[in-house]
Amino acid sequence: MSESKKIDENATAGHPVSAVKLPAGLTASIDAWASAHAVNRSEAIRRLVELGLKAEATATASWRETSLALAVEELAAHQLDQFIDPATPQEERDRRIHRLTEGPPEFVGLRIDLPKRGH
Repeated sequence: MSESKKIDENATAGHPVSAVKLPAGLTASIDAWASAHAVNRSEAIRRLVELGLKAEATATASWRETSLALAVEELAAHQLDQFIDPATPQEERDRRIHRLTEGPPEFVGLRIDLPKRGH
């Protein structure tokens, strides 16, 4: 019995069989991936599904972190707004809050937590 066959049987032993219909192009891509990873089609489909689910979970976690970061920034901006003299014009209030939350324009390019802008 081949090594990939043993891996496939051990990974799915006792699990129900699931049949899927796939377009010919996708089947060819799966077969190419399976060949490159020395596994059969069934094992390739299982691994690729697992990879897809992990990627989705990672993307969801990343989205949650981004949402939390935005919420924290909004809360900070709201708190800073409370300290600025109410007689200050709105444009100046916005500039001050932006400068405090994002940093002075001279240093924004040096921040490692922001994506780099193209020059």
